[in-house]
Amino acid sequence: MAGSPDHLFNLRNNFYLGSYQAAINNSDLPNLSPDDAVERDCLVYRSYIALGSFQLVINEIDSSAATPLQAVKLLALYLSNPHDKESTISSLKEWLADPAIGNNPILRLIAGIIFTHEEDYNEALKHTNAGGTMELHALNVQIFIKMHRSDYAERQLRVMQQIDEDHTLTQLANAWLNLAVDAKDPETLANLVVCSLHLGKSSSRYLSQLKLTHPEHILVKRASSAEDSFERAVQSVA
Repeated sequence: MAGSPDHLFNLRNNFYLGSYQAAINNSDLPNLSPDDAVERDCLVYRSYIALGSFQLVINEIDSSAATPLQAVKLLALYLSNPHDKESTISSLKEWLADPAIGNNPILRLIAGIIFTHEEDYNEALKHTNAGGTMELHALNVQIFIKMHRSDYAERQLRVMQQIDEDHTLTQLANAWLNLAVDAKDPETLANLVVCSLHLGKSSSRYLSQLKLTHPEHILVKRASSAEDSFERAVQSVA
């Protein structure tokens, strides 16, 4: 319904930004529609998967659950048992071939994630390339970056920007692409440091790269100065 509030906005953002425990802790949302409740459960179970709690997900999602949840369970099965992944991939392919459920966006997303893990990027793209959700577009950006096709990644990013330039996934995809294309550019690295801090993420990787490649950059000097001040403060109370 147009203009209705997005009850899952904060939950999605926590998940996208890697704040998985916060996503789980703040998932008890009242008055959700049946579709929103399924999406909420998918995000919560995917957060558990990201934290390594595969068995919890496998145990809690039973055979009567909706297709998106079954897809999330497949991801947990795939990641929890690398020695038996063939049977999981076989089930995944069966579901994708089923016209009743094969086009489900979460099933396609999970297929993209699993085939990307397998480094079978062409197979992943078969299921993700049509897009349809911001997560599918963002996964396409990641896949094209892994394939060293920044030109295609940039096209996907432009699609995302046309849909919603301010969306968290659009911002993240922009940062991934900048890093892939121009990792040695000091301003790109500096922007990624600031962006990471703004999003509450660790910026140490980008700051380390900036220190190595551009030790005279003002951000490096500020960081060093802050570290020195911190060291002095520690010394004074030690």
